This record gives sequence, structure tokens and C-alpha cells, in this order.
Amino acid sequence: MTASLPPEVRDAFERFVTCEYTTIDARQQPIVWPVTPYYRDGGPAIDVTTGLGYPKKANDARRNPRVALLFSDSTGSGVGSGLQVLVQGTAEVDDRDLVANRERYWRESWEKLPGIRRMHPPKPLRGMFGWYYTRIYVHVRPERVFVWADGDLGKAPACHGAHLEEVRSGHSEEPLEPHEPPTGGGIPWEGRMEELGRSHETAVLAWVAPDGFPLAARLPVSADPTRRRILLGSEPASLPVSEGRACLTAHRHAPDFTWQENFQVRGDLLRDDGRLALVPHKLVGGFELPNESQLSVYRRNLAKSIRFYRTARRELRKREAHAAR
Repeated sequence: MTASLPPEVRDAFERFVTCEYTTIDARQQPIVWPVTPYYRDGGPAIDVTTGLGYPKKANDARRNPRVALLFSDSTGSGVGSGLQVLVQGTAEVDDRDLVANRERYWRESWEKLPGIRRMHPPKPLRGMFGWYYTRIYVHVRPERVFVWADGDLGKAPACHGAHLEEVRSGHSEEPLEPHEPPTGGGIPWEGRMEELGRSHETAVLAWVAPDGFPLAARLPVSADPTRRRILLGSEPASLPVSEGRACLTAHRHAPDFTWQENFQVRGDLLRDDGRLALVPHKLVGGFELPNESQLSVYRRNLAKSIRFYRTARRELRKREAHAAR
């Protein structure tokens, strides 16, 4: 359906450096991370990728193909309208030819993210980073697209592929899914959560709609360490917000993507004195490229790189065993 969308929406798909990609895992926990979208005007799908060493973004989509993409941060894109676009779509995981995927990723990322070219490891060392450069693609075919032309989520969005009444009421032609209850349990607090409202004035909240598709919105945030909860400054007017399991991701990057930071908080979404709040249960740090020297970046990510390398080896062995059957 992308060819029928307004040109400014298709332009955002093509030009945004990052979007927020939401999947739902086996426990019905929504998980949202920033990713780079790849799209050609009029194409049937918006493509995102993940490294073979951290395949959860693809594995969750393979198990549950209902996903969402939120285009809410235009940094580095040249799009200055404030436009925000939420895509609910069906995912197809593409890992049939990992060699072709690696070559495609090298080509497309080189074109879209020229600022990171100098950050690639020297050619003799690139084999050590196969866990990163060997890519799994996820093709997201839009089913419903919500557009806020000026980014004001207090207004009703323009809807493509859905009726606005369905969005407002939380009902659609999709069968309703049982909504998972809050996770409960202890409430940990980590210092990085206090970046919310300071380094990150807004963050992206993701939750599961009644029809089983994920929803996401960029909202003002602040941390309340005394009460151990994250406060959300507003609520999207036309999206049905359900209490229960939710995920919040904060990220930022240089316009040329020479550095990027991200983390997420998973927890329970609830109403606290009439406003939305997230009670955290887990903080997860993403794969980051901080604004430091290349040597410092390697040192900071060494432990993660080793873990991702081992995961990639396991993934390759599984595929080799399956091909040998």
C-alpha cells in the first residue's frame, strides 16, 4: 500500500535515519528499539535489519509477525516538518541468503549512513565482526498507517488502511487478543533511568493494542526515582492506551550517525493520579557507538561483542544443521 501514501510519508520512510521498531515476544512483552529503515519509493515494504549476533528482533517477528514502525525522530534526515508516522504492519523475516544480505547491508548502509564509513574496522579485521555485518532482514508490509502531519499527538491522525473510529475506540476488524496482565514483582531502579527527562526529554512508549498489533508513540518523559517510576507527560489522543506490559526506549544520534546511544526500560504501564506512568522491571542497554574515540568504542563494547560473536556462531551452526537434513 505504500505507493498510495502521501509523498511526504514515503519521503519520511526513505530519508529518516532511524525509526522505532516494535515486536511482541513470546510472553506478550512489547519490545521497541531504534533501527535504520531502508525503503525505495513505491516499494511494497519497509526493510529493517538486525545482526546475526543479536537476532531477537527477527526471531520475535518470525514468531509473531505483527510489528510496528514509528517515524518520530527526524535527526539527520533533512525533514523539518515535525511529521510523525506510525506503521502497523506484517513482518517477513529474510535470512535465506546471509551472504547476499551482508553484501546488501554493506552497500545500503554505506549509502544511507556515510558518516560511519570511517568507523568500519580495517578490512583485515572485518571477519571478526561477522556477527554485526551478517544481517537478517525483516520486510515490513504496512497494513495501517497513522500520520500526524505536524507531530502533534494531541490531534487525530490521518489514517490509511483503517477507519479513525476503529483507532479511537480500540476496535478494528482484527480479532481481539487476550491482554497480558502486568508482570508485577520487584521494582529495580538503575541510574541510567534518570537520563529520562534530562538527556532525553522524550522517549518512545510501545504497548499492545486490543487487536494484537503493537502501538507506539513518542511522549515527554521524566524520572521519579523516589517512587521508582517513569512519568509520561501526555497521552496520544487517538490511540487506545491499555494498562499492562509496555516498553520505553530512549535514543539519540548525531545527524551523520557518527555516534548513537540507546537503552530501553521494560515494565508495567499504569495510570497514576490520572497520568500515565511506567513501573520499571528491567533496563536493557542497546548496542551503542558513544561519542568517543574508536578505541574507546571498541573497549566499551568488547564484552557485548564477544557475546554477540558466540551467538552468531550458534546461529550459523543451527542453519548448517538444518541445511544438512
